[in-house]
Amino acid sequence: MALNPPTIRDAASSDAAAISTIYNQGIVDRIATLETEERTPEERRQWLAAREPRHPVLVAQVGGIVVGWGSLNQFNPRKAYDFVADFSVYVERAWRGKGVGGALLRTLIARAKALGYHKMVLSAFPWNAGGMALYQKYGFRIAGIYKEQGLLDGKWVDTIIMEKILTETGG
Repeated sequence: MALNPPTIRDAASSDAAAISTIYNQGIVDRIATLETEERTPEERRQWLAAREPRHPVLVAQVGGIVVGWGSLNQFNPRKAYDFVADFSVYVERAWRGKGVGGALLRTLIARAKALGYHKMVLSAFPWNAGGMALYQKYGFRIAGIYKEQGLLDGKWVDTIIMEKILTETGG
């Protein structure tokens, strides 16, 4: 756990630069996304402004500094998928493995439940051991593997699909 547990709050426009920096670390480190183009603070500001209430962005702060962020994202625009949320969690390099990701994920799960989502899903890299351990710790199960899902640095890479059911269906 982090020495000072992070405070989790809704992201504001003023967090765009920190979110951009942390997201770009995930892109450069090749551990969390098939995205290859780094983002600018202005692009992230516009991204934040375009978010809808069912797709919040949260930030984790320690000592007033943003050290991670997470979001609930639209899984698919088809109406039948309205109760499935894709999600993202990104942690600043120096704060990885210190409880920030867990604090964000716990809050995202609670927020998803409060927003009426039935299920959360993600696509992860098999080599992201820290991320895989985090997701499994919070009850996500491996649902399958997308073989050769994306072209990253000239190589086809697989992604692992994970899911967590949030509500009981009784069936």
